[in-house]
Amino acid sequence: MIKKIQGILLMSIIVILAACGDEEIKPVAIDEATDTCATCNMAVVDNQFATQIILKDGKSFIFDDIGCMYEWMESNEDKEVEAEFVRNYDDKEWVLADKATYVYNQSVKTPMAYNVISFNDSKEAEKYVAKHKDSTLMTAEELGDHSWERNHEMMKKMKEMNHGKGSDHSHSEDGEMEDSHSDGDM
Repeated sequence: MIKKIQGILLMSIIVILAACGDEEIKPVAIDEATDTCATCNMAVVDNQFATQIILKDGKSFIFDDIGCMYEWMESNEDKEVEAEFVRNYDDKEWVLADKATYVYNQSVKTPMAYNVISFNDSKEAEKYVAKHKDSTLMTAEELGDHSWERNHEMMKKMKEMNHGKGSDHSHSEDGEMEDSHSDGDM
């Protein structure tokens, strides 16, 4: 009888441990009032350009641009990363970075001018490329080999637009720069 009870207890413990091991890693919510990019220290807007990394110890890092996330990964290779998340460009849903499809286009305005956007569905990314001249389609693996150079001309225009007006800027759904203080073109 005691062996039977011990067997039931052992099976219960195994089932509980197995259930804990299947815990899905989820992205954390972005708090625009307090979150800053772990690389550039700019405020992070809860938009289609935000990304994040969750470490195996549970610590998370938020980024305002996918280029900032890759810059952080390059300088923190010793960290044990559990998951990387990017946003679907069309609806801002979180996507595991290794499952996303990416588009590079120098005319896409991203917060730090790395000009890379991400899509959950490769067909949507292909449609974007077909509609926007000079776009490059990339898989997650190809993105790892991407040269992360910022578009300095775009950065200069962003600085001119925000000069003397603080850093209060945001991006519209299509990646166009918006500034609540300016009517100027970007």
